[in-house]
Amino acid sequence: MRVLDSARRAPHPPARGVARLSRTVTSRTDATGAPGGHLPALDGVRGLAILAVLLFHFAGEIHPVGALERVLVRVLGYGSLGVDLFFALSGFLITDILVATHAAPHYFRSFYMRRALRIFPLYYAVLAVVFFALPLVPALQGTDLGTLGRFQAWAWLYGVNVFPALQGGWTMSYLTHFWSLAVEEHFYLFWPFLVWWLAPRPRRLMQAAGALAGLSFAARLLAAAQGVNPVALTVLTPFQLDALCLGGFFAVWRRQAGGLDPIRRLLPAFFAVPAAALVALSLFSRFAGGLAIAPALRSGLLRLLLVGLLLRALTAPATSFDGRFFRSRVMGFLGKYSYGLYVYHHFLSYYFKTHDVLTPLAARVGSHPLALALLAGTSIAATVVIAWLSYELFEKHLLQLKRFFPATARP
Repeated sequence: MRVLDSARRAPHPPARGVARLSRTVTSRTDATGAPGGHLPALDGVRGLAILAVLLFHFAGEIHPVGALERVLVRVLGYGSLGVDLFFALSGFLITDILVATHAAPHYFRSFYMRRALRIFPLYYAVLAVVFFALPLVPALQGTDLGTLGRFQAWAWLYGVNVFPALQGGWTMSYLTHFWSLAVEEHFYLFWPFLVWWLAPRPRRLMQAAGALAGLSFAARLLAAAQGVNPVALTVLTPFQLDALCLGGFFAVWRRQAGGLDPIRRLLPAFFAVPAAALVALSLFSRFAGGLAIAPALRSGLLRLLLVGLLLRALTAPATSFDGRFFRSRVMGFLGKYSYGLYVYHHFLSYYFKTHDVLTPLAARVGSHPLALALLAGTSIAATVVIAWLSYELFEKHLLQLKRFFPATARP
């Protein structure tokens, strides 16, 4: 699905949506998804999500030259779905930790402090640099940074999704991709309370998660039918809860008798039904003309497929091809640094796009595809280096403070 925005072209993560969750839950798990703590395959899911986003922004948003690049742009356009995959993963991991610790002392304090230590230091450090340091650089004065500074209150208050929705356009330039971080932060404001209330009754919690997912999807369809602007449909939190809540639904299911074994057997149908519906929707749209709610329908079906991908990662045998892929060192490495990768990458991709770095590079090397490969490859490599340095020199030292806020799983 080609998403219309530069930030979905940007989101994530969330926050996490994009931030890594605590791995201090003490119980363990097997490949079938039996109740437990750290699930190595999900590091690979996180790595796949951020890789999709990186490829989309660094190679999927160009103006293609030639048939090869047109195909490439079309394929990499689906990389924007990495943000939806982040949402599904975040909903699963957050809910898994909250359910495991709902009876622990200081449940709320531990959760919110651990989240704050993971998310806030990098987020607010980047905002401080963007709004207070970069404007002092002569070469950057009078650029998008000046305009962005007038709207900075939205960023400080996690409203980077609200402001573009009100404007009906992507007005936050270098910070546009922070919309997904805002969605996840809003999710954190109410979800721990719902889990704490309903965790002793898992079936009720699953019903609540399923109902919220359905309501979010229905709200998106209704808003699309009423002509709500596409940016608002993409970034506002109520329209993005379906992937988060579906992830939470299966996190609770995983802890019931039998775990995800029944899901493993049903996965072929889980993939087949939304895939068939997508084909039917595409054919209907092509032969019956435009359909106002088609993009909203398509997004919901694609999110079901992404939840299926998450479930496959959870249930795939460690020795299978996909099991090895999700547990590979490369995917695990990308997953470990995914938060920093998400936060930093758009500063490079937005600059390169707005300053048309690709055209003079293509003229210099004599090949547009070669220039694209060079620019995308070096940009991703640079982002990885920046994220690695950020984590090793800054983030991980603050994460050590988590020991003062232990998250202890129930027996």
